[in-house]
Amino acid sequence: MYRAVRLLARSRRLVRPPGSASATGFRAAAVLPLRPPNFARMASQNSFRIEFDTFGELKVPNDKYYGAQTVRSTMNFKIGGVTERMPIPVIKAFGILKRAAAEVNQDYGLDSKIAEAIMKAADEVAEGKLNDHFPLVVWQTGSGTQTNMNVNEVISNRAIEMLGGELGSKKPVHPNDHVNKSQSSNDTFPTAMHIAAAMEVHEVLLPGLQKLHDALDAKSKEFAHIIKIGRTHTQDAVPLTLGQEFSGYVQQVKYAMTRIRATLPRIYELAAGGTAVGTGLNTRLGFAEKVAARVAALTGLPFVTAPNKFEALAAHDALVELSGAMNTTACSLMKIANDIRFLGSGPRSGLGELILPENEPGSSIMPGKVNPTQCEALSMVAAQVMGNHVAVTVGGSNGHFELNVFKPMMIKNVLHSARLLGDAAVSFTENCVVGIQANTERINKLMNESLMLVTALNPHIGYDKAAKIAKTAHKNGSTLKATAIELGYLTAEQFDEWVKPKDMLGPK
Repeated sequence: MYRAVRLLARSRRLVRPPGSASATGFRAAAVLPLRPPNFARMASQNSFRIEFDTFGELKVPNDKYYGAQTVRSTMNFKIGGVTERMPIPVIKAFGILKRAAAEVNQDYGLDSKIAEAIMKAADEVAEGKLNDHFPLVVWQTGSGTQTNMNVNEVISNRAIEMLGGELGSKKPVHPNDHVNKSQSSNDTFPTAMHIAAAMEVHEVLLPGLQKLHDALDAKSKEFAHIIKIGRTHTQDAVPLTLGQEFSGYVQQVKYAMTRIRATLPRIYELAAGGTAVGTGLNTRLGFAEKVAARVAALTGLPFVTAPNKFEALAAHDALVELSGAMNTTACSLMKIANDIRFLGSGPRSGLGELILPENEPGSSIMPGKVNPTQCEALSMVAAQVMGNHVAVTVGGSNGHFELNVFKPMMIKNVLHSARLLGDAAVSFTENCVVGIQANTERINKLMNESLMLVTALNPHIGYDKAAKIAKTAHKNGSTLKATAIELGYLTAEQFDEWVKPKDMLGPK
């Protein structure tokens, strides 16, 4: 049988690389040995190959670059399915880190041929070209060891393929000895967490919030001269402009971005070089600093080595802090979404001060109904982010001794929050905020009917008499002016002179 397999292998001059969908990237086929050695051997039916880890041999699909440890993890953690896989931003961050480590290890003596192959394979990981080779779920070891090994195996096998070797042989590129050189899962995973979080904040979250800020600011200026009635405790209050009301939303989003940016200096600190417990065992002097510098160069972000690797491995306060800033942002966006949907309620039985864009049918049974769907989506996102922060808080508080073991769950939720907030901010801006119109007829009607305009009379007739006017007018269903004259507190001319909404918008 082995002789037949060998002859078959010799007859095949070219084979397609695992996962390839094109005719490029062919390599010479390796001759199968007569007896399986102590490394990988191909199965006779060519559907899988046999690889080994320290627990024994496992079948690995021939069209995948991952190896035995990844397969073993898929067997041990069947939790949640494909929707619970490790976030791709973490995988891409690992690609950046592994390339940086290979460059630095080459400086410290790693064979240049091996280092170059690792760098090329790592680049493919960072570019998302090998996403299909990362099947592991978040719910695994709390240090992320299985995902680190998934990355090591994929890069190792892809590098082996580039060098013309046999997948799974660990020769000439070993997943531990070469790809993971001077590294531990305990420092690589938190490093990838910080890289992924920083990139998501810069690429998705902050641009989304900036877009929302600018749109709200434009509306604030557009509505600057529209005077409306204010509301406190959901009840009538004194006047303000619609522009002033929107300016509060603008400031909330501005502060949200400020808070998020304020967390980034701690996110830029990388654990790489701490290895197993923070001591830096099996690294070289300067390794940590050089890796951080290379990551900074590759990403364009100011990453530095963490000043204390023990803190960087055992605690993830920086991620809790970032999540907290996003939680505050969620609170702000919930308030903004609710205000806008209530101000736009109607069209005939609500407040109706705002006219919101009509984007889609709102009911399967009520013809013509249109709902404030963007406000609803944004408020749901806010609720999810608040829930994510609870999980991150619990995870961050459970760093035991030298290692926090809630890492995958924490980064999953941090990235989820950043993506949701950034995307929702853009959606809310483009499909709601930019199209908001002021219903000036409704605004003027509600303002002129409000009893709280009586507040302007306080300096002239005193609080008690002003309160008497308001309560009597409300009880009798009459106007403030008519009631004030009827009670004999002032003349019509005095009322017109003293009660002017445009004079009630700020300090005298």
